[in-house]
Amino acid sequence: MTTLTVTAQADTAGAEESRGSAALVDTSAPIAALSKLTSLDDAKPLKLTVPTIQEFKTKVGVPVAFVQTTALPIVDIDLRFNAGSARDGSIRKEGFGIANMTATMLTQGTKKLDENAFTQAGETLGIDLNSSAYKDMFIVSLRSLSDDKHLLPAIDLMTQMLKEPAFDEQVLARNKARLLVGLQQQKQDPNSLASLAFNKALYGEHPYAHPSAGTLESVPSIDKQQLIDFKNRYLVAANASIAMTGNLTLDQAKKLAEEITTDLPAGQAAAALPEPKPLNQSKHIHIPFPSTQTTILMGQLGSKRATNPKDQQQQTNFAVGNEVMAGSNFNARLMSEVRQNLGYTYGITGSMNPMLAKGPYQIGFSTRNDKALAAINASLAVINDTLDKGITSSEMRLTTDNLKNSFPMSFASNAGINSLLGMMNFYQLPNTYLTDYIDRIDQVKLSSVNQTMRDTLKPDDFLIVTVGQDDPWKGKKTEK
Repeated sequence: MTTLTVTAQADTAGAEESRGSAALVDTSAPIAALSKLTSLDDAKPLKLTVPTIQEFKTKVGVPVAFVQTTALPIVDIDLRFNAGSARDGSIRKEGFGIANMTATMLTQGTKKLDENAFTQAGETLGIDLNSSAYKDMFIVSLRSLSDDKHLLPAIDLMTQMLKEPAFDEQVLARNKARLLVGLQQQKQDPNSLASLAFNKALYGEHPYAHPSAGTLESVPSIDKQQLIDFKNRYLVAANASIAMTGNLTLDQAKKLAEEITTDLPAGQAAAALPEPKPLNQSKHIHIPFPSTQTTILMGQLGSKRATNPKDQQQQTNFAVGNEVMAGSNFNARLMSEVRQNLGYTYGITGSMNPMLAKGPYQIGFSTRNDKALAAINASLAVINDTLDKGITSSEMRLTTDNLKNSFPMSFASNAGINSLLGMMNFYQLPNTYLTDYIDRIDQVKLSSVNQTMRDTLKPDDFLIVTVGQDDPWKGKKTEK
């Protein structure tokens, strides 16, 4: 059943229910719940208290950001390395998936404990000990109860996996077999196909072009020595940062940080990633796929993570404008026009993903095959209209209020705080990044938002990837 048909049926059912109950409702009377919203008119400005961040370095030079929280007897530790899948090619040409496999196997046994013993030790302690690799970063994370009985053995497991992982050959063979099955299954997922094609076309020869998990061609050739080489090259003190949040004193946090990093090789910091080159022209890619729906990704090269006040303000300006145009709420312009007014899709959103190098800006949605081109054109029309006429002051006010009032939720838990700390430490952002966030929103001006949107987005040069039964551009001009 298609998206449009389902929506129509749902709307019809709602209409029938409304007609059946109309005689029972006095529509001239004010709705009580809504009438009370006037109380918000006198709401006082948000008073925000951000977590107190304490910073120090370990003896081997690893920067640590620590927040003490005593409400719960837990500790969250986040050890990040500048060592994501973008570094795979430095270990072996087209060695896609090496960082991901290294992360997978860190938690599958050490030289002291085989896979089963290592897993059992973690389960006995009741801890979460994980490692994962993304395009930019390699993360080892630990959550444990904060008492010495649980935390100290947990730290020992963490340091074991970093110092002497087993990288067992049989486990590696099993991992590769499982991963190849998963990669094969991605061929049956239109969203995966669209994402892979989008990144490959957008980034070309840049390290961000390949998938972090690897490919069907690269995974079979991953071997133990490549994992060892990756660990020795990138999981080093000069490439590391730590975030720590929980029921600890500063002295305890310093002691734990020393225990985690004391056996890390000094190493060298990873070299800066190259900057990708923009396409500077529109490009349309269609992938045939047997489905009644067409999956669509459109976008362009975006921005890198801002580390100075001027660029951070620019990114805040863009975030406000993009939330109005392509946010996930029903007030967003794309959602309102393409979903609600035209009925082409259940949902359409767009976002910027800044990274160490320029990340992608991407808008995604699905629609009926026969509506794909119309939905694409309608989306581009909304984007062009937004850039041409700008957002309104009322839209900006609604969005800035929402961003400010929802911001405290990002550090409402230990995990939320530690995630922010880890991000800030990895990108070498100052502590004032959090305290200045509300100030950056308050400094947003309508003219600046609209100009930033125009300076950033170039819809005439968008890369557009479609995955579906029919090529929307078949028989039509495909280059602008």
